[in-house]
Amino acid sequence: MKHIIINVGRQVGAGGQEIGRMLARDFEAKFYDRELLNLAAKESGFSEKIFKQNDEKKGFLRGLFNIQAPHMIGGLYGSNFSQDSLFQFQSDAIRKAAGEGSCVFLGRCADYILRDFDNVVNVFITASMDFRVELVSKVKGLDAEHARRLIEQVESRREQYYNYYTGKKWGAAESYDLCVDASLLGLEDTEKLIADFIRKRFGL
Repeated sequence: MKHIIINVGRQVGAGGQEIGRMLARDFEAKFYDRELLNLAAKESGFSEKIFKQNDEKKGFLRGLFNIQAPHMIGGLYGSNFSQDSLFQFQSDAIRKAAGEGSCVFLGRCADYILRDFDNVVNVFITASMDFRVELVSKVKGLDAEHARRLIEQVESRREQYYNYYTGKKWGAAESYDLCVDASLLGLEDTEKLIADFIRKRFGL
């Protein structure tokens, strides 16, 4: 299988995680969602808990000063430590994983971080609000009102994070190679459509 990188952006509740995992199976690729947080923690020497607490949040450094990492002082990042350092650690982990073999990355600005890599395809998955509310309600055990509120809160944070670190607009068609509405075909057929696009794109 050719070495390819698939970056999946997604609206909350649009099925991006499920579709990403299916794509990883189809293309014999490693799937990275929250797994990236563990990689970033190993790269940085900080606790994975810090990355989880601040996942996809702009200027994310909450709770860092409760972590003791004396080996970082004066190290690669220690002399210039800022609120953006955790993003840098995560970016390094993404680049390292991408260099080792085929990968599917879910969110976390991977399309921007890997913009100079070859054999990359950037996909954005959207869906109708009704579809997303239904999916989030089912997964989280929420009623429709609370599911909608959760979607709006998480998406606002995700959009701010992406726009802040990339200088682009989250969800805008020009930022991606393919944008698709998963509520039209359902998750499995949407994945097949994306997979077919990728095969044609790379001549697989």
